[in-house]
Amino acid sequence: MVAIREPVSKFIKVRCPKCKNEQIIFGKATSEVNCLVCGRTIASPTGGKAKIKARVLEVLE
Repeated sequence: MVAIREPVSKFIKVRCPKCKNEQIIFGKATSEVNCLVCGRTIASPTGGKAKIKARVLEVLE
């Protein structure tokens, strides 16, 4: 029997500290993620999990 592994990566709902816009980003982003409203960088890649520079509201399953 082959075991099916759960994915380790998650999507994260964050709030921009500048304009308070809420958006969903990937937890292991490989490029910089900017706020869709004001353009501020809210996540940057580190090689594994992204460094989140915004407030995490919820981790989505």
